[in-house]
Amino acid sequence: MKKWIPAMLIAAVAAGSAIASEKDDAVKMVNDAATAVAKDKAAAVAEMGNAKGRYVKGELYVFAYDLSGTMVAHPINAKLVGKALLDVPDANGKLFRKDIIEGVKATGMATVDYKYKNPQSGAIEDKVSYCKKAGELAICAGYYK
Repeated sequence: MKKWIPAMLIAAVAAGSAIASEKDDAVKMVNDAATAVAKDKAAAVAEMGNAKGRYVKGELYVFAYDLSGTMVAHPINAKLVGKALLDVPDANGKLFRKDIIEGVKATGMATVDYKYKNPQSGAIEDKVSYCKKAGELAICAGYYK
């Protein structure tokens, strides 16, 4: 039993580091996309919708809503683009997109927890999205806990 304790501690620290790294990556990707929106909105939105583009890194990807909650870019699920999603809940009934839109309108940014289908595992998992206002868009990237 004593041999397992250090291994468990190392695994826990590694898992925490992986989440911290994904959070840092999400923030960096959102900031990069927001800068791109300020330079050329149409090109930035097109790149956010590109499944093989610079805003996709494994399970981590950038997506965007307009400030009414309509999806304007999603690299993994293009069927969502153009859909008004403000009143569509997560797996637990949380209207997380309202939190995103209200947060970016009020303070310029939002960090929102919710349940979402992981495109790689296919399972409903805990997800956190970091979002930032860029012009009339909410630019987001989410990572799974």
